[in-house]
Amino acid sequence: MIRTILFDVDGVLLSEERYFDASALTVWELLHSKNYLGLESNQFKIVLNDEEITSIRNTVFQNDQVLKFFKSKGLNANWDMIYLTFSFQLIHLLEQVVGEEKENISKWLTSEIDRSVLLEIQESLAQYKATINYDEFISEFQNAKANSKEDLFDYLNVLVEQKFGIKTNLFSEKNHLWSVCEHVSQEWYVGDENVLSSTGRPSVQLGKKGFLSDEKTLAKPEHIGQLFQELTDAGLQIGIGTGRPDLETIKPFEYLNWLNYFDRNHIVTADEVLEAEKQHPSYAPLSKPNPYTFIQAEKGKQTPIASCLKIDLPLENGDQILVVGDSLADLLAARDMGSRFAAVLTGLSGKEARKEFEEHQAEFILDSVLDVKEIVLENVRKG
Repeated sequence: MIRTILFDVDGVLLSEERYFDASALTVWELLHSKNYLGLESNQFKIVLNDEEITSIRNTVFQNDQVLKFFKSKGLNANWDMIYLTFSFQLIHLLEQVVGEEKENISKWLTSEIDRSVLLEIQESLAQYKATINYDEFISEFQNAKANSKEDLFDYLNVLVEQKFGIKTNLFSEKNHLWSVCEHVSQEWYVGDENVLSSTGRPSVQLGKKGFLSDEKTLAKPEHIGQLFQELTDAGLQIGIGTGRPDLETIKPFEYLNWLNYFDRNHIVTADEVLEAEKQHPSYAPLSKPNPYTFIQAEKGKQTPIASCLKIDLPLENGDQILVVGDSLADLLAARDMGSRFAAVLTGLSGKEARKEFEEHQAEFILDSVLDVKEIVLENVRKG
């Protein structure tokens, strides 16, 4: 009998649209702002309307085909998507000037790339007519035998060797460039007011309002609140296992009046995952599809990290846990735990995701998170 329900957030409770908007704006800024590569810098501005944001996203992510490609590979973190997209464009730009900048390119692609290095590259690119080409990403990466984040990161190194004859491991792991991507993304998503508390670093580019107060829910907020109420009234434990940072989970839950339904001890976010990786680096990466997020959410944050990492899988009580998610990464994490899984068709791919979930034999496939009530309460009645 199901006793615990663990919800993912993006694509289940809250729309991913604003995250994808922020991701596209981040890649766009890194390419166009004078704070970074500064290409066609007259195109860059801070205040944008929804139509302009949609246009940028359609360009950067090729009408979301790039995002769908990432999702098909089990990639669930927007920061990783940004890093891969921008790093590919960086390689593409440098390929156009390899004849003139071979020595510099060798230096840049074999050592850490931080913002100061990006400014060096900006200065060099300004001498030439290098152009951005967003539509090459899919065609290039279709050649990659990649089924994980690590494979995708490593393929950037493969491209460097193919295009420049340079052997490097620069792109294999989170690095200075990944951190630059993360910080710009946080500026767009949380806004000036929250950047310092979110990242520990001040804004590079001021003037961003952020999207925290403009979240889109995937059902009426009061109806989702009613779902939480009915589940807890039935004696079920509910928790959250999300790739969002704590700030971006708690703030929206507060203003949507959802937080009071949860024990904060069972809300696990990217912050807890990063802390676990920091304390136990040999276990990294721990983000989904690794089941750590959901294991910690089920056990509670009072449970030592080491205990969650060393727990035997599948869990002894796995059949009593229902994970509710929208992605292949959620399904794979649930499967490793030995838990049950409900897929909701409100993520990026919408109804088109049904086929993939059927192929992976998801136990439940739902049109909305609100449908969880029927399957779980029926389960409780049978129990």
